Amino acid sequence: MNEVLERIAAALGPGAVQTGADAQGAAVDWRRRYFGRPLALVRPASTAEVAAAMRICAHTGTAVVPQGGNTGLCGGATPDASGRQIVLSLARMNRVRELDLLNGALTVEAGCTLAAVQQAALEAGRLFPLSLAAEGTAQIGGNLSTNAGGTAVLRYGNARELTLGLEVVLASGEVWDGLRGLRKDNTGYDLKQLFIGAEGTLGVITAAVLKLHPLPRGRVAAIAALQVAQQALPLFAFAQERLGPRLTGFELFSDFCLELVLKHFPGSVAPFAARHAQYVLIEVSDLDSERAAGAALEDLLAQALQDALIMDAAVSASLAQFQALWALRDNISEAQAREGPNIKHDVSIPISRMAEYIEAAGEAMARAFPGSRKVVFGHIGDGNLHYNVSPPEGADPAAFARDTAAVNRVVHDCVARFGGSISAEHGLGQYKNVEIARYKSALELELMRAVKRALDPQGIMNPGKVLA
Repeated sequence: MNEVLERIAAALGPGAVQTGADAQGAAVDWRRRYFGRPLALVRPASTAEVAAAMRICAHTGTAVVPQGGNTGLCGGATPDASGRQIVLSLARMNRVRELDLLNGALTVEAGCTLAAVQQAALEAGRLFPLSLAAEGTAQIGGNLSTNAGGTAVLRYGNARELTLGLEVVLASGEVWDGLRGLRKDNTGYDLKQLFIGAEGTLGVITAAVLKLHPLPRGRVAAIAALQVAQQALPLFAFAQERLGPRLTGFELFSDFCLELVLKHFPGSVAPFAARHAQYVLIEVSDLDSERAAGAALEDLLAQALQDALIMDAAVSASLAQFQALWALRDNISEAQAREGPNIKHDVSIPISRMAEYIEAAGEAMARAFPGSRKVVFGHIGDGNLHYNVSPPEGADPAAFARDTAAVNRVVHDCVARFGGSISAEHGLGQYKNVEIARYKSALELELMRAVKRALDPQGIMNPGKVLA
């Protein structure tokens, strides 16, 4: 064990520093796209221990890669192959520190899984609405570091909107205590916003004060069939007008997405006897009752059918049906993974132009890569599309993967034409840290670098992520 690791082990105690094979699990990202070789895996059990480790790393110039549940999709929590970077795992810091029901706030440590945070809120009769497929493994610190979105952003906002305060260990080892549960604090720069979405490049989030919401007493879902994606936009506007804040989810997916789910999840059942080009999943939640939620959704769909906004609709009548309808949407990513390698994109587009984008990007991809299969789905309510591309039927996946940069260029250039962003909720990590320079102005990039220099002058915080 080298001198840096010996000092950290002495400060943190037995078992806090792992090397060799014990550290390798932290060296590979969830998609198995990036493979690193860490100097060690360091597992502090408290904020004080994180600070102690960071002080040693700052003194020695040792690079640190903060890691939560390691469920990211852009390699943001994976070390490089130099063997000189420490992976700092927050997994042991998984305590609920405080519940303040009257303030509607829950203070948790960064290593709590998202599912554990949801459960803690539920046990208190409240809702923490951030929800995503990896919630059983993803940790809240990682969710905040990537400003996670998920399926309920339409009603509740993304991670940024759900955070009242943070505790952060800086690159110097100093601890910024911003664990304030205030809705209003107009005393200068809102420092917590610097660290949310920064992917561990400015500091280590160790705890957070999270905003709780009333627990809905009724949740109902429906899938509506559409002829074209363009129909989703007037339907969304109509749903907002009729349902107001009860509209919780509004998800678009294509028939090809449904085909993959039905193929790779044998227990799945198509919502209609006939197949349609596009589908929208709508969730309504109500604070009074499931009956009220169901009545509101059924009234909406009846009027939408009458106005020819939709072709057909299927509404859940039980919890099992609710879960089955959502499974058709939630299982798309895993179904595509089982189908074979693919090139993922996480983009955002102004809501009013999403259908135009889908059509334009599809035409551009057909010209550049004939036969490529587009798995397009996402959150219409917040303008976020997962525009994933699979190779043509029967094509060599490895050969198609070699065209990743060219595929990205087609998809992302089209995003730029429509005034969008090449990363809506997955972050940049090391996957898009070079690509982003094509789409941000030189001034914007320099402002980001200035913030990085101010908070991490040695460049030891997650180097090579976000900014190349």
